[in-house]
Amino acid sequence: MFQLSKFIQAAALFASASLPTLGQETSANTEPNLLLDAGNAVLEPMTVIGSKEDTVELQGSGYYVDSEEIRTQNYSNVNRILAKVPGVYVREEDGSGNFPNISLRGADGTRSEKTTVMEDGILSAPATYSAPGAYYSPRAGRMSGIEVLKGSSQIKYGPHTTGGVINYLSTPIPEESHFYGRYTYGTDNTMLGHFHYGNTVDTDAGKFGYLFELFANTTDGFRGIQKGTGYTGSDNTGFEVYEPMVKLSWEPNTALPQRFEFKYGYTDLDADETYTGLTESDVSRHPDWRYAATRFDNIQTKHHRTYLKYVVEPTDNLRIEAAGYYNEFSRNWYKLDGASGDTFSNVRSALLDPAGQAFLRGRGAGTGRVRANNRDYEQYGFQVAGDYAFESGSLEHEINFGARVHMDEIRRFQRDDRFVQDDTGQVVDFITGEEGSGGNRFQESTAIALWLQDDITLGSLTVTPGVRFETIDQDYTDYASDSTNTQTGNDGDTIDFVAPGVSFSLDLTETEQLFGGVFKGVSVPGPRSSVRSGVDLEESIGYELGSRTQKDNGLFGEFVWFYTDFDNLIGTDSGFGENNTETNAGEATVWGLEGSLRYDPLESSAYDLSMPMYVSATWTNAEFDSDLASGGGDGIYAGANSGSEIPYIPEFQLAVGVGLQTETWGANLDLTYQTETFGTAQNLDDPVNTAREGKIDDLLLLDLSAFYQVNENFKLIGGVSNLTDERGIVSRVPRGPRTNQGRAFWFGAEFDY
Repeated sequence: MFQLSKFIQAAALFASASLPTLGQETSANTEPNLLLDAGNAVLEPMTVIGSKEDTVELQGSGYYVDSEEIRTQNYSNVNRILAKVPGVYVREEDGSGNFPNISLRGADGTRSEKTTVMEDGILSAPATYSAPGAYYSPRAGRMSGIEVLKGSSQIKYGPHTTGGVINYLSTPIPEESHFYGRYTYGTDNTMLGHFHYGNTVDTDAGKFGYLFELFANTTDGFRGIQKGTGYTGSDNTGFEVYEPMVKLSWEPNTALPQRFEFKYGYTDLDADETYTGLTESDVSRHPDWRYAATRFDNIQTKHHRTYLKYVVEPTDNLRIEAAGYYNEFSRNWYKLDGASGDTFSNVRSALLDPAGQAFLRGRGAGTGRVRANNRDYEQYGFQVAGDYAFESGSLEHEINFGARVHMDEIRRFQRDDRFVQDDTGQVVDFITGEEGSGGNRFQESTAIALWLQDDITLGSLTVTPGVRFETIDQDYTDYASDSTNTQTGNDGDTIDFVAPGVSFSLDLTETEQLFGGVFKGVSVPGPRSSVRSGVDLEESIGYELGSRTQKDNGLFGEFVWFYTDFDNLIGTDSGFGENNTETNAGEATVWGLEGSLRYDPLESSAYDLSMPMYVSATWTNAEFDSDLASGGGDGIYAGANSGSEIPYIPEFQLAVGVGLQTETWGANLDLTYQTETFGTAQNLDDPVNTAREGKIDDLLLLDLSAFYQVNENFKLIGGVSNLTDERGIVSRVPRGPRTNQGRAFWFGAEFDY
């Protein structure tokens, strides 16, 4: 699994291209700042928030994660990063964040498919409309920032607008020659490397910028596959991911301020990961076990992403950004997908059955089905957005407008293999299935989205009415479960929706602000679910009211009340391993309180010492308002009653952090905590019919890190994640309980020239 030579060769090649220019100095973490000489104009890229300081300008609740927050604890797991953001709920799956399940304000977090996820303002899910839950998420460890926007200021972003938007910001092209390198090594032979070099040069034709980047993360994994009869066991449960990227820019030397930017990025992931969890007794006594029946499990993915952007400012009050983009994604998760014997019929029931447990451990009879979930995705489109400012009497207006034409598709061509195990645990037969036998279908969507909003300012009050419109053509084709690709059914339909909203902000003083709004949220079902199974559009009405404080002494505080009324909640089948479709799961209500504080009590002191501190907390009440007999096959919403708690939405979560640092050394301690919740809408304390039932444990995690600045360009870094080695059940899906990663150490160095 772990290829040290491959990592070293890639890093050495990258470094050799960069080292000749390392003598030039530049700032470490430069945000995109597109300064153009022509006309002395300043042309900045469009972002969701912009920076941590810009959160005070939002008419809704938002959070900006900067590069320092990502790097301090050496995070590559986005779940650990977002755990400090109020109103965001994360569900761990593999323990490393390779397949994040992110919920914003109670929307279903499975595979993050109810959240609009973007990278650099471009939709990043492999097929955002046709199949958003597709085992790809931008890698948090390579980012310069992450923007999280919730609530009433998000009309501009869709198609999933109920919860909000997460926009990952890749490394920007620097304005001066700049090399950055980071390398760490730790527990389980875990290596993380991040290197990039770029520069912007002046020529007679204008400014040319470039950036070359390599991110790599490899590990042997913290779990071990237990031996069975005739099987010796394995420690190969880790992953390796490699991500090169290149960016090029050109700012022509013209009177008109304008900029072109091209990006190409690639992700190659190979992970020995499984869908199958453990029994109730094993997950508490041996949380790092995996069973012998999962020894075939492996996922490989490849993702190509590219865009060409054009930013122009024709006048002082008009700015336009246009982008064409293309993403291509392929993956094949070869995994244990079924189990059968005399007393068990699937993996979930096998975990609750003694004979089934013997089969999974490689010590009893049964038949296992291993599915090659081979799928290809493609999406491309064109989008344009702009700002136009003008005055009308005493009113100031800033019109925000945009449009997007988008196409995406998914092609399943899966295979089912089977192995037969006798009562001694020996595999006596292995049958390779025919291509197409495990699912053979095609889905595609074509969407046109339009949005318009107007920031109307009168004195200290700004009111922003807005509306989003989308029309989506959906088609699907089913094929026979073999390699003939014989059509067995196909159809198409169109979904239209209008999502209006209005928000406001009121400056009470120079440091105090009220904000809030009301908006309609939507989430779109996939083509096959919508056309073939009649799944309706998920709709919601969201309300928000909050206040902010930004003091001169550096104190920042934000407190928000939110309320979301769901109608036709969609129960997903994504990430469950079922071959079913989505279903409507009735009505639900989610409301709660969010709060966050940031402060450094030593910021204005005379000492060469700082103590940055933060606190964020979320209290949530998330309940179904109707009974539900089913919901997404063996989905987690099945069996809900009016008043049942929504699974995987904890009632309370807390994040606290404190640092102590000088220019030479520093240390940081981060704590996260969340209360227990349930694995299904039946709200059972223990599993009865399936291993998905039962509780999700409350969990308190501590991460500690420290650094020593050797000189201006070189820093030693190290730390411990999960300092107290706290373990607990973090998920019961896809198939049975699994835990978080235990205590892990890491150390390394950071170079900045």
